[in-house]
Amino acid sequence: MSGRPSFLLLAYSLKRMRTILLTMGVLLCAFQILMVAVARAVERSGTFAQLSVLIPPFVRELLGPSIAMFLSFAGIVCLGYFHVAVMGSLVGLSIAVATVPASEVETGFMDLILSRPLARHWIVTRSIIAAVLSIALVLGLMVLGTWIGLETLAPSGAARPSVSLIGSLALNLGLLLLCWSAVALAIAAAARRRSVAGASAGVLALVAFLLDYLGRLWLPLESLARLSPFRYFSPLDLMMGGRLPLKNVAVLLGITLVGFLAAYVLFSRRDISH
Repeated sequence: MSGRPSFLLLAYSLKRMRTILLTMGVLLCAFQILMVAVARAVERSGTFAQLSVLIPPFVRELLGPSIAMFLSFAGIVCLGYFHVAVMGSLVGLSIAVATVPASEVETGFMDLILSRPLARHWIVTRSIIAAVLSIALVLGLMVLGTWIGLETLAPSGAARPSVSLIGSLALNLGLLLLCWSAVALAIAAAARRRSVAGASAGVLALVAFLLDYLGRLWLPLESLARLSPFRYFSPLDLMMGGRLPLKNVAVLLGITLVGFLAAYVLFSRRDISH
């Protein structure tokens, strides 16, 4: 198999996604700079103690001792790495990137691709590489925004989040996104329409998130919530000074590998005639 068609397909896929990826990355970069600005304003006004009064009792109970970390300069700066809106947007982006093969089958473009000297398995490999590069780009810009904000806006006396903490939060979020990319790619490898693949992966992600959320609040669901990938996304432990648990890394990587392997098997066996 010639390497040139493989490279051209990967380059074409990344070119099609460049606008949304750069837009999302720049937005998150700007968001992190603004979060540092917000943390600076709160730090200088000395209102962290007043903010604690506004937190509902059930939230205090849910967060426990970690609430003190959130009500600090470093806590506000790091909030973007596990904020629900940011996390949900990035999971959606990961699903969109991973479901490209279903779009190519739906439009008939896949027939044209495979008319070239290109092995089927490269279609999945292309999607995996595109997912990894996309996640790395967006999170890299997000980390860059954090660094720019801290270097230009952080008060001299504020306790900054450490480099290892920012790196661990970004890595943990990246593993979660890669996990959902693998799940979405496995679904897309068997789907004939991108809308079906994307919606299925999105609904599955929502169910998994709600299951994890309810499992943390209601003990009878705790054992079932362990099936959710979000259970192994542990920013609170990192914020409290802990290390990224190897168990969580292993589980997320395990789901990722299973999803990618399933995508290879499903795509190799499917009929892609349009």
